[in-house]
Amino acid sequence: MEVILLERIARLGQMGDVVRVKDGFARNFLLPQGKALRATEESRKRFESQRGQLEARNLERKQEAEQVAAKVNGASVVVIRQAGETGQLYGSVTTRDIAEALTAAGYSVARNQVGLNHPIKSIGLHKLAIALHPEVSSEVTVNVARSTDEAERQARGEDLTRREEPEAEEDVVAAAEQFFEEGAAPEAGEEQPAEDASKA
Repeated sequence: MEVILLERIARLGQMGDVVRVKDGFARNFLLPQGKALRATEESRKRFESQRGQLEARNLERKQEAEQVAAKVNGASVVVIRQAGETGQLYGSVTTRDIAEALTAAGYSVARNQVGLNHPIKSIGLHKLAIALHPEVSSEVTVNVARSTDEAERQARGEDLTRREEPEAEEDVVAAAEQFFEEGAAPEAGEEQPAEDASKA
């Protein structure tokens, strides 16, 4: 289906461009949300007559988005979730969770503005883009942790997803040698004296 874009849409085109898109994308997203019109002769005439108004409205929205972006850019929010020892979450963090956390922190962000391709499934610091306008975006950090204490440790740069490494073999042998007295146990490959064997 051919449509006329009423605003800039990433990977499609600029306002006023006539582009061919899949029917489902046009019917389910572009047309109902007022982002495009069917490319008929009547629609083209209507678009040309309203072009000035659309461009003015787009500029106004862009300026508002830039003001919000200045506040949101670089913001950090904490999301507390249960997770295993390795940092794998028992659930996941979705766009709704992130939008709610940002709203609770005093930023006005809708879930469809959060640029998250896949739900977050591990603890840690995750940088995400927030698309406030087709031409304006900002970056936020989502700190996913098991507790507020862990969130503070992660914010300082500590990696909580790594497990403690087992001690090196040399360290284990050295510790064992300190534990046993010299001559108390035979070394590997050394036979016990015959008298000890007869007592057993």
